[in-house]
Amino acid sequence: MPAKDTTRTFVLLHLAVFLAGWTGVFGRIISLGGLPLVWYRILFGVITLAIVLALMRRLHKVRVPALLSMAGCGALLALHWVFFFASIQAANISVGVACVATSCFFTALLHPLFNRTRVDWKEILISFLSIAGVLLVFSLDIRYRVGIALGLLSAALYSVFAILNVKVASQTGEDSATMLLWELVGGVLFLTLCLPFHARLLPDVPIVPTARELVWLLLLGSVFTILPFLFQLQALRKLSAFTVNLTYNLEPIYSIALAALLFDEIHEVGLSFWLGLLLIILSVLLQTLRIRNKG
Repeated sequence: MPAKDTTRTFVLLHLAVFLAGWTGVFGRIISLGGLPLVWYRILFGVITLAIVLALMRRLHKVRVPALLSMAGCGALLALHWVFFFASIQAANISVGVACVATSCFFTALLHPLFNRTRVDWKEILISFLSIAGVLLVFSLDIRYRVGIALGLLSAALYSVFAILNVKVASQTGEDSATMLLWELVGGVLFLTLCLPFHARLLPDVPIVPTARELVWLLLLGSVFTILPFLFQLQALRKLSAFTVNLTYNLEPIYSIALAALLFDEIHEVGLSFWLGLLLIILSVLLQTLRIRNKG
């Protein structure tokens, strides 16, 4: 890949990470349970993206096998979001994003299994470096064990989504916007089937947003869902799933900084925060240099 294209791809990827860093804030200010919150998020995302593509005259028919593949990826993405928001609500923003940042480690382990390739030990070492940084940024308190477990499950689901998404993109040949639209459609349909079970198992969890929350959901489903995932899917066409997931380890930095600023979750930023930040940035830089050298 030419150096100019590589630079543009990384710029889009880092912009996606910055926008994604705001997601945890919405999970904190919206009182809905994880599943209904994600249902509204994806529904508004589908409506927004469909309108944009229709205005651009980019809506077109998709073959049924391709549609089913993209919808399946969307179901995984929806589950990832459900467990991510559940992790935040069971613990806090910092715990949720810190756990999800371990997705690079899951990717380094799962990618060889899905693609029948050898384990890249350099990626394993880099992912350990990044995880060490995440742990330093925020010490995972045992009090948050439920939130931690949900966050780790969310990270594993996202890793599987990213790996399969690369395969589906290659097999279908569809552009990023079309893929995202049908993935979101698959996600909202899957969660629609799950909603009755959610209501029966958790009858006290609110599923109808207030007027103010509806505004937040519209913003979350449009700007903070469509843009970062379009950028991310575009990056996945040029970069490996491991590289994309590793770069997303910068997301906790943005999320934790926002949590500290808006909700006072972190009363004092100490030396461990800065050491963790340096390790995460170092891991991202190392992988970026590896990719640029290969190109």
